Amino acid sequence: MTSPPTVAADREAGGHHAAHQRHARRIVAALAITQTVGYGTLYYAFAVFLTPLARDLHTTTTAVTGTFTVSVLVSAALAVPAGRWLDHHGGRALMTAGSLLGTLMLVAWSQVGTLWQLYAVQIGIGAAAAASLYEAAFAVVIAWHTPATRSGALLVLTVVAGFASTIFLPLTGWLVEQHGWRTALLALALVQFLTVPPHLLVVRAAPRKPAPISRPAGLRQVLTDGGFWLLAVGFTAHTAAIAALTVHLVAALTAWGHSATFAATAAGLLGVLSVTGRLITTGLQRRFRTTTVVAVIFVLQAAAAMSLPLAGRHTGAAVAGIVVFGIGFGVATIAKPVLIAARYDTRRYATIAGTLVVPMTLAKAAAPLGAAALHATTGNYLLVFGAAALSCAVAATCIAAARTT
Repeated sequence: MTSPPTVAADREAGGHHAAHQRHARRIVAALAITQTVGYGTLYYAFAVFLTPLARDLHTTTTAVTGTFTVSVLVSAALAVPAGRWLDHHGGRALMTAGSLLGTLMLVAWSQVGTLWQLYAVQIGIGAAAAASLYEAAFAVVIAWHTPATRSGALLVLTVVAGFASTIFLPLTGWLVEQHGWRTALLALALVQFLTVPPHLLVVRAAPRKPAPISRPAGLRQVLTDGGFWLLAVGFTAHTAAIAALTVHLVAALTAWGHSATFAATAAGLLGVLSVTGRLITTGLQRRFRTTTVVAVIFVLQAAAAMSLPLAGRHTGAAVAGIVVFGIGFGVATIAKPVLIAARYDTRRYATIAGTLVVPMTLAKAAAPLGAAALHATTGNYLLVFGAAALSCAVAATCIAAARTT
């Protein structure tokens, strides 16, 4: 006896749905690993190589740091083209190419003998990052997940990858100490190459979704939406605050009389707290609007940033301020894709997100320099942290206002 056609069709649809969910979970697991490795090798490891590179290339750490800035700017410049590719072709080819390019650039980095060669390598690493790191991974995850499962998938991805610095900074330091920076880079290149198979074999284009009826579909329509600009200003202002305090926190704590060990340890809490903040944000999203949760956290960060120069000379107050500020450290990373996907046509997610990346990256590069100039002018960190607090307050206002536009 055969099943009625409708029952058979339902079973077939249920089977396709289950298979889709299983592969969506496999993609998240694969990308969690590749993002941890990619950020560790292509981004965080640079800090360990800074001093030995400057010494062996007979240049200054400022000049070497400039190559890293160029890498970040190249990644930003390629964000929109990479986003368009992802929207039209999926992430498989682009992320695989990015993993391969990152591997080759790490090998090339191990052979540099002049500063201009290091600049060329960092340009290549910027391109590899644009093709294979968070923005590309988010686009793939969002394409495969429904609104009901999207936040949880992004949480898993960012929580695992949030430990990239915890794993790769000490690992790279040990490799440099034991084998020198050139051999260390070759070892990291081998680890980076391990991200190629997951991108090639697991990542694939998601089934095409029907066009939504009420959401802006093209980039031109999105750019006329006031809510987009509120999100852009909000996340850019928040990025500026995070970048400025990340760079200057240790120096500020020592200027307020704390030991270098305490300052470095306290600043190191930010990485762990970023994971905590993502867990809290995702949990609260089940009961409150994402814009409300994010705006409240940004307000708390503003208060914490302002409290540090006022009470940061006291150990307890300094730790409390850093803990509160650190809770919001990684919130924008997980909130931005959720808000974009909720507001716009997810078939254009990567292009829209890439457009937002440009001002955010410029703020990330410029804010530490602006904070340094402000400190040099005033001789203290009050206005630096005040400016960071103001940026967080602006971010909170814009994100909250985006809910109603």
